[in-house]
Amino acid sequence: MKPWQQSALRAIPPVNEILETPTGQRLLAERARALVVDAVGEALDALRRKIAAAASEEELAVLDRSPEGLAADAAARLSRRLRPRLRRVINATGVVIHTNMGRAPLAEEAVAAIVDIAGRYNNLELDLSTGERGSRYAHVEALLAELTGAEAAMVVNNNAAAVLLMLSALAAGKEVVVSRGELVEIGGSFRVPDVMKQGGALLVEVGTTNKTHPRDYEEAIGPETGALLKVHRSNFRLEGFTAEVSVAELARIAHRHGLPCLVDWGSGVMLDLSRYGLPHEATMPELIAAGADLVTFSGDKLLGAPQGGFIVGRRDLVERCRRHPLTRAVRVDKLTLAGIEATLKLYLEPERAAERIPAVRMLTASREQIAPRAEALAGKLRAAGIACEVIDGVSRAGGGALPGVDLPTRLVAVAHPAPQEVEARLRAFDPPVMVRIQAGLLLLDPRTLWDDELDVVVSALRSAIV
Repeated sequence: MKPWQQSALRAIPPVNEILETPTGQRLLAERARALVVDAVGEALDALRRKIAAAASEEELAVLDRSPEGLAADAAARLSRRLRPRLRRVINATGVVIHTNMGRAPLAEEAVAAIVDIAGRYNNLELDLSTGERGSRYAHVEALLAELTGAEAAMVVNNNAAAVLLMLSALAAGKEVVVSRGELVEIGGSFRVPDVMKQGGALLVEVGTTNKTHPRDYEEAIGPETGALLKVHRSNFRLEGFTAEVSVAELARIAHRHGLPCLVDWGSGVMLDLSRYGLPHEATMPELIAAGADLVTFSGDKLLGAPQGGFIVGRRDLVERCRRHPLTRAVRVDKLTLAGIEATLKLYLEPERAAERIPAVRMLTASREQIAPRAEALAGKLRAAGIACEVIDGVSRAGGGALPGVDLPTRLVAVAHPAPQEVEARLRAFDPPVMVRIQAGLLLLDPRTLWDDELDVVVSALRSAIV
């Protein structure tokens, strides 16, 4: 180490001198002393490393070694340490149900319901009419039954848990017949056969990858069969030379043999999406009406609610699920129930649900509805000195919902010689802004942006493009 480096190290101010600066005193007034001292220590360690790495006295001279400068560095470090790890991000990707970004954003009504319940006591398991212990499922069961046409319903913490509980309660140690074309793998490498195995069911595969016929189920049913199961292909489509058995036909086969027809429908759509120009996706009421004995589905996909797994159908089968010991391990909490209840109430008025639930509103927005918002964003960017153009493009439903469906949209395209570097800076912005990169262009899709986020996106891009 050079003499000038050694001299610089000896001249570093002590901790107490840094704490006595205005910034140091402010930190001590706001935070625990131990936290502040740790942050000052980190700032000093960083300075020592920079001094040791300095290649010249000129490089050393630009380092801020003043007590106030080190206190400011400590303040920044402490702020970063205390900043929440789970943070709000701005989604300009156009992927509506984005698994990495928390899936479905909630309606204002759901957010308000969660906030109202979160900070005070509540009647989670209290029957206010009797003063006795009640059931947490009672808060949403009647709503789910009314909306789906089911006899009974319950909620657990996600759809995989709902399927696991259903199989554990109804088919442990028994054969469950499933089409080979429906043995899907969902996010995180979780596979339907693995969930069935954990539930104690014995998988019986029928048909082929592309074709399964009613006779395949008929021939597979035997004395050890416990149920027939249909699984929604949530993240892919089979096209071409294909055939599958509908829920209605599968229910008829199951009932002829005295078996339950179980349906894992994953995405959980409640509205007829064909009304909005999207491919028809069987709704929960349609599945119950078709004869399914139990249907499971997700809360935070097309339903647009908090994460949850719903089990709806025959009362006796729902009761068997409710009484199973696994139920307690996968039960849902008060905040989730509050958000789910508020979301379900919006579906009592379908048109209101399509307007108020963000995921549904985004999915059903037409290109013509998005175009003015794209032009507004482009105008703000140009006013900030950022060249861009508005082009046609597609959005995605995402999250294992509506696989392969293009949602026509209008995109704001920004050209830059180093788009990956800009994208990284956008992710580092506060709040982070997520965009797409395609053909060397930064693409921003207004479909997944709120109006009050447009100015933030402009500020982020202005700081990221250097």
